[in-house]
Amino acid sequence: MIRKFIILLLIVFPFKAFALIEVDITRGNLNPLPIAVSPLAIDEKSKKNFENILQIEDIGYEISNIVENNLKTSGLFNPLNKDAFLQAPDIANLKPRFEDWNLIKAQALITGKVNLVDEKLRVEFRLWDVLAAKEMMALAFTTVPNNWRRVGHIISDKVYERLTGEKGYFDTRIIYVAEEGPKTQRIKKLAIMDQDGFNNKFLTLGNELVLTPRFNPTSQMVTYLSYFKNMPRVYLLDIETGTQEVVGDFPGMTFAPRFSPDGKKIIMSFAKDGKSDIFTMDLENRIVERITNHPSIDTSPSYSPDGKYITFNSDRSGYQQIYIMNSDGTDIKRISFGNGLYGTPVWSPRGDLIAFTKLHKGKFYIGVMRTDGSGERLLTENYYQEAPSWSPNGRVLIFYRETKTNAKGEGFSAKLWSIDLTGYNERKIKTPTDASDPSWSSLLSN
Repeated sequence: MIRKFIILLLIVFPFKAFALIEVDITRGNLNPLPIAVSPLAIDEKSKKNFENILQIEDIGYEISNIVENNLKTSGLFNPLNKDAFLQAPDIANLKPRFEDWNLIKAQALITGKVNLVDEKLRVEFRLWDVLAAKEMMALAFTTVPNNWRRVGHIISDKVYERLTGEKGYFDTRIIYVAEEGPKTQRIKKLAIMDQDGFNNKFLTLGNELVLTPRFNPTSQMVTYLSYFKNMPRVYLLDIETGTQEVVGDFPGMTFAPRFSPDGKKIIMSFAKDGKSDIFTMDLENRIVERITNHPSIDTSPSYSPDGKYITFNSDRSGYQQIYIMNSDGTDIKRISFGNGLYGTPVWSPRGDLIAFTKLHKGKFYIGVMRTDGSGERLLTENYYQEAPSWSPNGRVLIFYRETKTNAKGEGFSAKLWSIDLTGYNERKIKTPTDASDPSWSSLLSN
């Protein structure tokens, strides 16, 4: 498992520091924190060895770039141009001249060093409060050399958490459906990548249609829907080993399988004879339990993080709205009452919000509301967008967006986008092909 590859060695310098820096993540941050990410210092011998092993000219510079890019894409930080730095990386790591960093208006500073110890990559980094002229954090990591990108993500998470008070989301992966070909004949494969778009890997060959991949919250296991001889099948896939198994063949149409928070069950909807109900399957004994039984269409179920409740969408009121119920199907309550049609509800990992897709007057919106339906906020609108998925810290949503085709059926594309919970910092996520149906993993380094 990937969690075993990286070891947090120690907090190398215990400290008590009362930092002046504070990053507010509860609203749109129009003044991101100026932060200097110094290249990690490296001696010439280690640099040459890394170049031979990894074909990377300066691994210290590359790791600092990963940290810089992660912090920048969060929208909360403004990494300063390295050309403006006045102090060399090796000296800055030992003792920063805070007046030099103050001069370029840095409020926070990241320094560090990297070397090779017994053919292992050892990375140390420090976070400094420039205004208070104090060290805020110092950590060291040891791992295999080709795991250097993950080191950059883990450093980013540690800095993000120290400065915002919230867990980060950079050492994570995203699974999605990679799409190619004309809109009427799409080839769809399962694909996985790091959250920043690197290390993309295709998990299926594209021989069969795949839909709605979803991560297990507790491990690197994925459930997804595929069609075998035109019959819907729900699969389990272990990403690390490549082991795949069929959960079951189901009559009628099966929709949107998801894991329970403890990873022991799958919840999904079955459609048959013009109606759709929600079912669960215990993965250990394969016992299937019916949760809803109504002549309407109930679909897109999602558990609350504590597993006590389920949100889903249903047209039982006459048109598609969002409901919540106890996990055994009792006490069903409608929570959406705005204009338009609501779908794909997904409970936040923090437990406080439900994300959704909304169709109103020909436009699709991604929005959030509290679990009682109050406080509805629409974060983004477009021609067509769907399938929000939460970052593990509940602060960012990823979704996919499609473009219109012209009269000849040309110009269609599907791309992944992310947006902050505040409605700011919308950005496209790079993928080698078109992409849809994203799902965000939990932190790999937990």
